[in-house]
Amino acid sequence: MSKRYIWFMLICCLLPIIGLAAIFVFKIPVNTVLYFGLILLCPLAHFFLMGQMGHDHNDQHNEHVHMEAEEKKQT
Repeated sequence: MSKRYIWFMLICCLLPIIGLAAIFVFKIPVNTVLYFGLILLCPLAHFFLMGQMGHDHNDQHNEHVHMEAEEKKQT
């Protein structure tokens, strides 16, 4: 397992525990915790999922340059 995956798993496991602590320890209403949790769910999901996509745009650029060089050789 990579360290990045371990950190991601740790964060995902701690978020519900933090929410429960906010409800029981600080007496925050459940509706408030769920409301803010849902608001934060979308940006956090985008942040983690987009970071894991790992597009390498250099390969596409090199392939394009290679194709242009081949076309010049043929003419």
